[in-house]
Amino acid sequence: MALTQEDIARVKKMGFLRNRGTELFSGRVVPEGTVFTPGELSAVAELAERFGSGKVVPTVRMTLEVVGIPYERIDEAVDFGAQRGLRFGGTGAKVRPVTSCKGTTCVFGMYDTQAVAREIHEKYYLGWDQVALPHKFKIAVGGCPNSCVKPSLNDFGIEGRRTPEGVRFQVYLGGTWGRTTRMGTPYPRLVEEGELFPLLEKTMLWFRENAWQRERLGAAMDRLGAESLLSQLEGDGLLERKEAILSAELQQRPKN
Repeated sequence: MALTQEDIARVKKMGFLRNRGTELFSGRVVPEGTVFTPGELSAVAELAERFGSGKVVPTVRMTLEVVGIPYERIDEAVDFGAQRGLRFGGTGAKVRPVTSCKGTTCVFGMYDTQAVAREIHEKYYLGWDQVALPHKFKIAVGGCPNSCVKPSLNDFGIEGRRTPEGVRFQVYLGGTWGRTTRMGTPYPRLVEEGELFPLLEKTMLWFRENAWQRERLGAAMDRLGAESLLSQLEGDGLLERKEAILSAELQQRPKN
């Protein structure tokens, strides 16, 4: 069948990306808090054999892509996966799949990174699934300063630190890598675990309110000044205006 741009855009929103030079797609399966169960892995393998080429490719965001799914079988593949607890997604201008290191079991890990990632997954990857953002928003949860999961190169990065008072967290804001690389701006102080989720939510609210469409958080911080964000993270004004921020139209980039 001849695919239209509307066809391709429809399934991209569902987590299916076209394989170059073909009319086949890779479907991105997103784990809960970076962890797949044995049953889920078996279901992914069965899905790949039934609907795809038999290949499964892990991504840097810790999802699994089932390669070579024909367009006309995508909806069937989604239903098959849903019946087995699999969820496709991880694309678009929204919260992307959370990544975490294995700090939960690693000898260097200072806290349960996968538990934090799972809570972020539930509250924001799933909870904000229908929230349109100016651009993608990536979150990484690191267990120690070894920085294996690169928290400083994510829009919101969490990194465990050991202090005399116990484990505290360094938060990084506005990191990116790829064609444009920006080291995340360190939050000015280490924070306690109970501060992480309010800081994350306020950061995403600021991003939605201040960034132009197709502008990453770091680019908006550079344009407006990092202090524009940092000053608002210390208070609760963003949270108090949450409903208004989420219901407002996204800002269009001014035309030159």
